[in-house]
Amino acid sequence: MQSTRVALVTGANRGIGLEVARQLAEQGHTVILTSRDIGKGQAALQSVQQPNYQLHFHPLDVTDHTSIHTLKEWVSSTFGRLDILVNNAGINYDSWHNVLNADLKEAHETLEANLFGPWYMSQAFIPLMQSGSYGRIVNVSSGAGALNEMGGGTPAYSISKAGLNVLTIKLAAAVSGNFLVNAVCPGWVRTDMGGSNAPRSVAEGAASVVWAALLPDNGPSGGFFRDGKPIAW
Repeated sequence: MQSTRVALVTGANRGIGLEVARQLAEQGHTVILTSRDIGKGQAALQSVQQPNYQLHFHPLDVTDHTSIHTLKEWVSSTFGRLDILVNNAGINYDSWHNVLNADLKEAHETLEANLFGPWYMSQAFIPLMQSGSYGRIVNVSSGAGALNEMGGGTPAYSISKAGLNVLTIKLAAAVSGNFLVNAVCPGWVRTDMGGSNAPRSVAEGAASVVWAALLPDNGPSGGFFRDGKPIAW
């Protein structure tokens, strides 16, 4: 196995985020599981913790600058570096709206969490990652944000994920050295958001994210992937 890394996963108290944290820990990496809710985050950690896992919990609200700064200071003082950032936290698959009747206050909140949250996190943690001359950022996106599949439904969610895809391209162009930034669509997964009828398991969806988190030095950057294969923006 490649050398062990320090990874941070946002929105990791359930679903894909929790499974990403578990899979990374299972492969021997040190993983920081984060969640807005302290109780849910600690319970999630205990639900997957194993004696051989280096799995830690810290609270985080990706829309709160103070929360991000506090986490950054803790990561820096505790581990001295960060190698992998998985921007997984996301909200509001607003299937009850279309672009004409969307609640724009709700849409603003969705953009704040799904787009600006990863942007805040990237600005905060890229300097720490660059100090170690190594970085992998994975933005957990969705086919709902692909322009070639765009319709009138789920307006807030789709626009937030389309923006996240653009952010991925911009970040990849802005960093240099051994630093890879990619977006991943985990597919339609059986999570609270995806529902019980989704065809893919949580483990399958998380595996796509883990693939991008552990790319080799000659791996792609600035791309959009599912199951390790490029998909159309």
